[in-house]
Amino acid sequence: MSALAARGICKSFGRRQVLNGLDLDVASGELVAVVGENGTGKTTLLRILAGDLRPDAGSAVVGGRPGYCPQTVVLDEALTVDQNVRYFQAAYGIASTGRADELIERLGFAACRGQRAGTLSGGTKQKLSLTLALMHDPPVLLLDEPYQGFDWQTYLAFWDLTGELREKGTATVVISHLVFEHDRFDRICHLTGGRIEEEASSHATAV
Repeated sequence: MSALAARGICKSFGRRQVLNGLDLDVASGELVAVVGENGTGKTTLLRILAGDLRPDAGSAVVGGRPGYCPQTVVLDEALTVDQNVRYFQAAYGIASTGRADELIERLGFAACRGQRAGTLSGGTKQKLSLTLALMHDPPVLLLDEPYQGFDWQTYLAFWDLTGELREKGTATVVISHLVFEHDRFDRICHLTGGRIEEEASSHATAV
């Protein structure tokens, strides 16, 4: 059963058609990459799946409230890391920040908890964005260039985390202009001409 189903998605900006009847299904527990050159509509697709942008035609159905980590990190830069966490706790309506606390430790930025988001490095902002996207344990996770700015240890921690999410049944979509580690994904989908073309299936393996 699909945790995410997009059907006939079309989107244009002025006379430029970016998505042209795109279909995409992602099952619970699947880790799927959507790959394409710059300007092919990857971020547009993710925004539509996240409910942040309306398509001109077609529909996208996502099971539950997705976790969304955009390429351009959206944080309140005047708030500290902990204050951003509490803000999202209230927005999600969850009782505890326990999941966020765990992720902050695992991603290695606990020393920054009292620091204002606007003063964080780009990589640490990305860690915080990922933490906020995951703190409500979403059934679907949407990631746009998620490991941009990560150091090597955080990069490895990210892949450990995605492996755990797969086992929990989280459907994860990773948007990227280039995928080096094909074997980590269950499927690789190329976005070209406004539609999805799939590579042969693969199965994730550890580095």
